[in-house]
Amino acid sequence: MALLDDAIDASGGLARWNSLNRFTLHLSVGGTLFSSAGHAREFKDVTAEGSTRTQSVRFTGITGGEQSGSFQPDTITIESLDGEVLRSWRNPNLGFLEVGAHTLADELHLVFFCGVAIWSYLTSPFLLAHPDVVVEELSPWRENAETWRRLRAQFPPHLITLAPEQIFFFDENALQRRTDHDLFGMKVAHSSWAHDSFGGIVVPTLRRAQTLRPDGTVIAKPVLIDVEIFDAVFE
Repeated sequence: MALLDDAIDASGGLARWNSLNRFTLHLSVGGTLFSSAGHAREFKDVTAEGSTRTQSVRFTGITGGEQSGSFQPDTITIESLDGEVLRSWRNPNLGFLEVGAHTLADELHLVFFCGVAIWSYLTSPFLLAHPDVVVEELSPWRENAETWRRLRAQFPPHLITLAPEQIFFFDENALQRRTDHDLFGMKVAHSSWAHDSFGGIVVPTLRRAQTLRPDGTVIAKPVLIDVEIFDAVFE
């Protein structure tokens, strides 16, 4: 598909991506979903280490730098900095997303949510080339004075995502600028910008999730999720 090919090329190319195994990020994650659950600073100034090939992310420095959290599809853990497992959740699922944002008050749910979100952010748009992901190009979208191209993606059950169907928006340079999907019973848009190149992979360093009006326009406040990536290393 032409748009997907353009997006992958703009982000560094499939050959470069396929040569990689891991990523390490220095980032902060916040927003009203976190503060309303009592975790305004849980994911401020943390390190995220993950696999580019399988769904796996480990966060170091959560809860004020005192603990680590690990996301794997079959297990979520909260650990001390020396590796002692303090809490664990076997065979997790995203059913809590249907209950409401207050479920993020549980730190295991919070690590699961952040693990799924950050891994998806870092692997897109390359993830859309997965053979089990069904993509369809939609009609263009007018965003202020720009025309953005769009892809609808349907994800298979074995890939854990925040929503099984998502719409990706790409600007005139084929860089990802927004992703729309359902979350906690709301329609949300994840805007992304300030792209930078790290080891040949182009990543949006700023992301912001906000709710959507029925006509698809973004409501400025509240900011549900706010992500800032300070540095990234791919290897």
